[in-house]
Amino acid sequence: MQPAADGAEYDIIIIGAGPGGYEMAEKAGHHGKRVLLIEKAFLGGVCLNWGCIPTKTLLNSAKHYVHAKEAPEFGVNVGDVSFDLKKVMSWKQEVIETLRGGIAGQMKRSKVTVLNGEAKLLGSRKVEVDGTVYEGTHVVIATGGSPFVPPIPGADQPHVMTSKEILSIEAMPKSLVVIGGGVIGIEFASFFSSLGVKVDIIEMLDEIIPFMDRGQAKRFRAALKGKVDFNLGCRVTAIDGHDVKYVDKKGEEKSINTDVVLMSVGRAPNLTGMGFEEAGLDFDRRGIKTDEQMRTNLPNVFAIGDVTGKSQLAHSATRMGEVALNTILGRPDRFRMNAIPWAVYSMPEIAGCGLTEDQAKEAGFEVETASLPLMMSGRFLAENGKKGPGQVMVVKDAETDVLLGVHMFGAYSSEIIWGAAAMIEAELRIADIQEIVFPHPTVGEVIRSTMFQF
Repeated sequence: MQPAADGAEYDIIIIGAGPGGYEMAEKAGHHGKRVLLIEKAFLGGVCLNWGCIPTKTLLNSAKHYVHAKEAPEFGVNVGDVSFDLKKVMSWKQEVIETLRGGIAGQMKRSKVTVLNGEAKLLGSRKVEVDGTVYEGTHVVIATGGSPFVPPIPGADQPHVMTSKEILSIEAMPKSLVVIGGGVIGIEFASFFSSLGVKVDIIEMLDEIIPFMDRGQAKRFRAALKGKVDFNLGCRVTAIDGHDVKYVDKKGEEKSINTDVVLMSVGRAPNLTGMGFEEAGLDFDRRGIKTDEQMRTNLPNVFAIGDVTGKSQLAHSATRMGEVALNTILGRPDRFRMNAIPWAVYSMPEIAGCGLTEDQAKEAGFEVETASLPLMMSGRFLAENGKKGPGQVMVVKDAETDVLLGVHMFGAYSSEIIWGAAAMIEAELRIADIQEIVFPHPTVGEVIRSTMFQF
């Protein structure tokens, strides 16, 4: 890391080097701004080191394992298939370190000064790190979030892990209980169950992934039948040794014995120990309050990413950083929430963008929906077989014909959903999309085919 000069003044000081922070720093440096990027741990933040990237690396290895076992169905005989956890973890670490090096190179090329240490906000222009005060015309808070651990008796035991600890597990457990059926919980359940681990999910709500279309969530769970047991509408009361005790939706007390427990009930913004309250920053337990330009109540202080509580997605953080930078540069911009795509990298994948049918109805739209199985795609059938589950669902405004949402599950969903985001952002009508030519054979063309179901 490049040393920061004592007493030096900067155009922009960014606290936190996750996707929002380091990408904003790189772009600001490209525009000739003097940038100080402060990070207390590693470049890349949670996403690169304990989140997005390591989980996808593990999931990719699991997919190779599953595909190898399924290969005979497609005429390829591979013999005995095994999963080498130690080698997989080594590859995961190599990916992380390679990308860290890439970010460091980006910062150097953009002449961004990187400082390792814990930052404290002193006001609108000053940040202290290890006793040294640095001044900046603008300060950007990008401190991210951390796994939330509820006060469940027994949650402090060594075999009860968050997503951070379980990413470095040294031996494959025989059984796993996942507390929480959100994105992180579903991804880890998919990873471990695909490798033969007995997996139970305990979720307090009546359905997994609350922002997913409920009909598709039910079909997704059906696709995992026999691999993952879902206990919905259940509340965990205690972890007594290796027994996870809970109350089901009927009020009956039950228990599951397991080797490892994954605590995956959500994330909380990192707000404490950095002088925010003393500086007069406006925030609550949900995050730092900002306007559409990511400005806080303090002059020239911005906040981006998970710490705002607006959207806990890496690409949202990146976009927020772009909005903040454009505002600093005097360019009109605002952070919009209506067309942010999301994806779950499970097996099968899940992705969506825009409103679900229920959300659209709650918003007052007269709604029409259409859906098709991904097996309508010749490529999908050829590459995934008849057992490959998948579906596309399209939501439109019946009065204006404008696309409101696209939701899908099945292989490649995460790589396709960006197209739906572009369509929704552009407020395209279904008739407009029907005129767009999609390549054939692709899985993505099922989205267009679904449009013709109206």
